[in-house]
Amino acid sequence: MLASQAGGPVTALLAKAGAGDASALSDVFPLIYGELHRLAERQLRQEPDGHTLSPTALVHEAYMRLVDYSRMEWSGRAHFLAVASTAMRRILVEHARGHRSAKRGGALRRVPIDSVELGTDERSELLLALDEALVRLQALDRRQAQVVECRFFGGLTEEETAEALGIGLRTAKRDWAKARSWLHRELYGDRPM
Repeated sequence: MLASQAGGPVTALLAKAGAGDASALSDVFPLIYGELHRLAERQLRQEPDGHTLSPTALVHEAYMRLVDYSRMEWSGRAHFLAVASTAMRRILVEHARGHRSAKRGGALRRVPIDSVELGTDERSELLLALDEALVRLQALDRRQAQVVECRFFGGLTEEETAEALGIGLRTAKRDWAKARSWLHRELYGDRPM
């Protein structure tokens, strides 16, 4: 589980980063690297075998994107982890899109017909479908989409999600239930959960 701490050095550094201290965000990284790495491992476990990104590469790629948020007002560790999980999701979606593009001729090269192996990458397709459904959900209810990002992609608990989004625990639970139901209908139609 991802730890959520009220106060502490991470929260203080995030407050400094939000106030414009460029080095403060760099100082946060080593303090929560382990949590970010576990978050990346969790997301990559859902990917097909042979994924070209390692958890370490995913963490570092996400960090490079988070540096652009240096002037953001961070509300604490949970908020930072929620934003990091969103960055990781976007990286994985971009990777899946690139894979799909390559599969459909984006990186054509000649190979002998007898050496071609056929197969499908259903997980990449599901990740892309989920991302597209999340974009639609965000247009309908932004907070529900944020709850999904925190819970599903970030691995945050209900309490950490509520803290990261600045909402009550009952609201987080209700939004999670509604969003899961909506996404299931979008992805699977009328099939039972």
